[in-house]
Amino acid sequence: MWFMSAHDNHRMNQTDLDALQGAVRLADWGVIRAQGADATSFLHGQLTQDVQHLDAQAARLAGYCSAKGRLLASAVIWRSAADELLLACSADLLPATLKRLSMFVLRARCKLSDASDAVALYGLAGNAATAWLGAQAPAQAWQRADAAQGQVVRLPDAQGVARYLLALPAAAAAPALPALSDAAWAWLEVTSGVARIVAATVEQFVPQMVNLEVVGGVNFQKGCYPGQEVVARSQYRGTLKRRAFVFDVDAAAQPGQEVFHSDDAGQPAGMVVNAASLGQAHRALVEVKLAALDAGTLHLGAAGGPLLRRGAQPYVVPLEAAA
Repeated sequence: MWFMSAHDNHRMNQTDLDALQGAVRLADWGVIRAQGADATSFLHGQLTQDVQHLDAQAARLAGYCSAKGRLLASAVIWRSAADELLLACSADLLPATLKRLSMFVLRARCKLSDASDAVALYGLAGNAATAWLGAQAPAQAWQRADAAQGQVVRLPDAQGVARYLLALPAAAAAPALPALSDAAWAWLEVTSGVARIVAATVEQFVPQMVNLEVVGGVNFQKGCYPGQEVVARSQYRGTLKRRAFVFDVDAAAQPGQEVFHSDDAGQPAGMVVNAASLGQAHRALVEVKLAALDAGTLHLGAAGGPLLRRGAQPYVVPLEAAA
């Protein structure tokens, strides 16, 4: 079932690249701070990721699941001090995520707080960002380094464009880089194929449905966490029938919007995970039934709605590769 889209061979022209260079304050992201002697062990027992062995040179993608294995949030997590970790997640679901995590702290020596007002998050992109970071620019995805008064995490590239997450004290000066638009950053985020759970998609997906384990967001060797049995069963019993793919769309899409197959107007075939528009172009990461890819077409909102066309998938989806 796996095939390479013609878009895979598309090379950006200089105008395209210029639009995807610079820095933007990520107003739609927030930060949870976990402090204390038990902060590491507490988060290790709550997230899909191995936090126990997370060192100061690395960051990791992680999911936070319900008992049914459905994603309540996704986050980029890194160690900011010996007994302090930061989790960057979607701002619109941060309060609910923080409240739920706090319910399970109990006697653990771990203090959880919303650090969004104290920590400013910036998205950096392109060669200009790499040059500005200089020797502090992490070379590979999910590496972390100290830089520019704060900390920087290398995110997976998007169609050859380098991406970084920079955390600075709120009072620090913004990076001395060209302004990157919110739309351009969102475009890169969707193009990377790395899902970010937002309020509209809470509890809609098991991690594998949005390829979280493919991009390094699930550790199957670690101990238990909420929903672990469901996630493990989806991985090892071969029952997963839905995955996420990058699509180019004929109209703007929104997270949580349903997608329909041309041959079934009554039953949704999938859901938009993340979406972006850049100029007149529209793109979305869409979770979809694998069977819906065999024939027919996919449409946004209704069986007769705007057409979805398979775009460049930045990684191989395991079930497709095996099919």
